[in-house]
Amino acid sequence: MPKPLALTSGEPAGIGPDIALEAWLRRRELDLPPFYLLGDRGFFAERAKILGLKVELADVGPEDARVTFANALPVVATGESATAGPGLPDTTSANAALASIRHAVDHVRAGQASAVVTNPIAKSVLYRAGFRHPGHTEFLAELAANGGAAPQPVMMLWSPTLAVIPVTIHVSLRDALADLTTELIVSTARIAVADLKARFGLASPRLAVSGLNPHAGEDGSLGTEDITIVTPAIEILRRDGIDARGPLPADTMFHAAARKTYDCAICMYHDQALIPIKTIAFEDAVNVTLGLPFIRTSPDHGTAFDIAGTGKANPSSLVAALRLAARMATTGSA
Repeated sequence: MPKPLALTSGEPAGIGPDIALEAWLRRRELDLPPFYLLGDRGFFAERAKILGLKVELADVGPEDARVTFANALPVVATGESATAGPGLPDTTSANAALASIRHAVDHVRAGQASAVVTNPIAKSVLYRAGFRHPGHTEFLAELAANGGAAPQPVMMLWSPTLAVIPVTIHVSLRDALADLTTELIVSTARIAVADLKARFGLASPRLAVSGLNPHAGEDGSLGTEDITIVTPAIEILRRDGIDARGPLPADTMFHAAARKTYDCAICMYHDQALIPIKTIAFEDAVNVTLGLPFIRTSPDHGTAFDIAGTGKANPSSLVAALRLAARMATTGSA
C-alpha cells in the first residue's frame, strides 16, 4: 500500500495552511489520497479558528498518518513553530517553511512518505533570512544531493490539457538569453523524457520545442539563436531516438489543435512556458519537479497574502497536486 503524501506548510502567513485545511475537510467528497501536514499543530489550529473551520488535528508520526487521515488531519511536528498571522509574515516564517520542506524530503528518502507536495513559499521572506536559492526547485535539488553533486532540476507545469517545461527558470530575461545553450536544452529534454516515461507512463513522449525568437527567428532574420542553439539541440535529441520537433513559433504552439500533437512543450524561458498554461489551466495546473530521486508536486500559484485567512483561497490546484503526486507514485512503483 502506498505511503501517505508529505505536505509542507508553505509560507505560514500565506494561503498554504488555508488550502491544506480546506482540502482535508473535502477529503471524502474529492476522494483524496492520504496526506499529512508538516508543522506545528497549534499554528494550524489557530488558522482553522480564524477561518471558522472545524478541523480535527492529530499529532502523529509519518507511520501513523494513513490510518489517522480518515478522522483527523495528521500533523507531523518539525520542531519549528511559526507565529506569523495571515498576510503578515514575520521572522518565524522562514525557519518554519524551510523546516517543513527539509522534513518532507527526509521522510520520502527514508521511505515514510511516497512523495513531497509543497505549498507556496514567499521567496522575499526567505531571502531576508539568508536563503540563497532562486526558488523551491533549486532548493529541492540541493536537498536531493544529500551532500553530493546536485541533480539538474527540471520544472514542469502539468495539467490535463497542457504540460510545459522552461529550459531556463528563475532568472531575468537577460540572464536567460545568456544561459541558454544547446547542451542545456538537450539535458532538460532528456530528463523530461525519462520522467515522462517513468512517472507518467508514456512509452514514447512527444516533445514540441519552441523557438527563442518571434516566429522561431524567421530563418535568421529575427535572430540567429534558433539556428545556432535550438536546432542543433533538436537534432541531437532526434539522434537519441526522442520524438522532438521544432523550433516552433511560440505564438502558434498552444491553441487546442496544436496541443493535441505533443505531450510536453519545451520552452526557452520562464514566461514563454508559464503564460500559456496559467491562461489555459490556472486552477488545475500543477508544478512538478523532474530529475529528482523523489516525486515533488506543488500548486501552481503563490502565497496570496491578500486573501490569507479570509476563506477565499481556492484549494483546486493543491487538490490537483495531491492527486498527481499519488498518481506518479503509483506509476513509478508499477
